[in-house]
Amino acid sequence: MVTKENIARKSTRMKPDRLIEKEMLEQMSCLGENPILAGVDEVGRGSLAGPASVGIALIDSTTTDSFPDKLRDSKLLSPAVRQSLVEPTREWVLAAAVGHSTVEEINKWGIVAGLRAAAKRAVDELYAQGFHIDAVLLDGSHDWWTSDGFGALFDAVPQLPDVPVRTVVKGDAQCAVVAGASVLAKVSRDSLMESLAQEFPQYDWGSNKGYSSPKHVEALKEFGASIYHRTAWKLPGISS
Repeated sequence: MVTKENIARKSTRMKPDRLIEKEMLEQMSCLGENPILAGVDEVGRGSLAGPASVGIALIDSTTTDSFPDKLRDSKLLSPAVRQSLVEPTREWVLAAAVGHSTVEEINKWGIVAGLRAAAKRAVDELYAQGFHIDAVLLDGSHDWWTSDGFGALFDAVPQLPDVPVRTVVKGDAQCAVVAGASVLAKVSRDSLMESLAQEFPQYDWGSNKGYSSPKHVEALKEFGASIYHRTAWKLPGISS
């Protein structure tokens, strides 16, 4: 049985560190004074409804090792702890932003293009603040940031900065800067889904955040899909 105590013990064991990000910053030192590394993570990829969201947190060689003590992969944290980490995380990094795709973008282009659209919005916010990105540390095994190899699929999607990308499986559990991006993205997207739940309470998005759950599936069977559902997908509870 999953309990709060089990989550707490797992969270303690999975404390991230800064080894990979500091190694990357050292390798980037040839790029000039204080090159900037972006830690990137996404949330909402497998949701049935709502946006896909991407968090980006920036660090450089001046960033201290004193990241927030409770910072972890956002999936290992309670909502209250995640919320409490937002301000300390933003204070620790150089800058941070969260971008969201629209459901229309996901339905039209697919989830990977939706992630890129969300990331572009976060990048634009950071660049508007005067920051830039020299390299990316991306959670997961799939480099969805780099456009090479996708061909015409992304012709209509805004391009992301053409910089080196390193993917790390479970990067949100291993790397502090990616954990920070994970927490910021999760809190921001959860807040959006809670707002949408006020408009469509029957789907229980305040609890399931748009992911599949028994109550969500039952609501799909009874009410069908809403304007915020990913109708290009095969939704459970809805006959094809």
